[in-house]
Parts: sequence; structure tokens; C-alpha cells
Amino acid sequence: MRKLLLIYFFSSLIFSCGENKKNKTINPGVQKKSDDNLSTEIVLNSDDTMKFDKNVILIEAGKLITLTLNHNGKFSKRGMGHNFVLLKADVDVADFALRAAQAYGSEYIPEGNETIAYTKLLGGGESDTIKFEAPKKGFYTFICSFPGHWQLMKGKLIVK
Repeated sequence: MRKLLLIYFFSSLIFSCGENKKNKTINPGVQKKSDDNLSTEIVLNSDDTMKFDKNVILIEAGKLITLTLNHNGKFSKRGMGHNFVLLKADVDVADFALRAAQAYGSEYIPEGNETIAYTKLLGGGESDTIKFEAPKKGFYTFICSFPGHWQLMKGKLIVK
């Protein structure tokens, strides 16, 4: 019986940590253009399975972006915190994430000038909204900088 429980536990752990093929499809994000046509609203959701609901977000250069990150999970930010960190185009993501993991005092945002925008660190049931100007045309990586999350919780912001 104990072996059966261990097999069940590890099987469920493996399947819950596996990649969600649905999340790998291109999903341009929930965007709503405001009446002034100068801004765009984006809603990004996260949960306790260490996933963003979008891995591609399309925006136009020069627009004012209002991004809301929702943490729809149940765990606290100490155990399963999430944030949205938009990195500049030339940043080494792995190096940034390694330094971020050691930056507990600043909610896993390391010192330096490598970010364009970021939300605060959220626990389950929390949300944060930030505003920033879309950078110049190009491809930008966004991640969750909580230790160990960036490899699953990442995506591309494409500015056209």
C-alpha cells in the first residue's frame, strides 16, 4: 500500500509539473485599446502551477501599457510568489534570474538597470497593476523572478 501511495504521489507530481501544451500555443494576450488609442490594457494571470496564461504578448511601440498581473493561486508569496518582470532586450535571462534568486530583500529584483518594468511580488489571491511605455520595436523577455520559476514562467513581449 505504501508503494502504491508513493507511485501515486510521484506520478501526480510529475504530471502537475509537466508542460501544459495549451500554454505553449501562441496567445497574444488579453488586450483592450482605450478610447484615446494611445494605451493598451493587458491582463496576465498566474497560479500555483508556476505558469502564466500567456507566453506571447503583442503590443505597439510607444503606447502606454497598463498591465495587471493576477495570482489566482492559494499559496502565499513566501512559498509561491509571482511577479512580472520585463527585461531589456540584451539581458542574459539566466544570469538575471540567478542574481534575482539572491535578492530576497528587494522581492527578487536584483540591483542594476536591466528591467523595463515589473510588478510587486504577489501571493495567492493578490493582483498588481503597473503602467509603462512600450519600448521600441523588438522582442523582449518577461519572467517571474521568484527563485526557480523563470524557466517555466517566461514569455515574449513583441513590440511591433
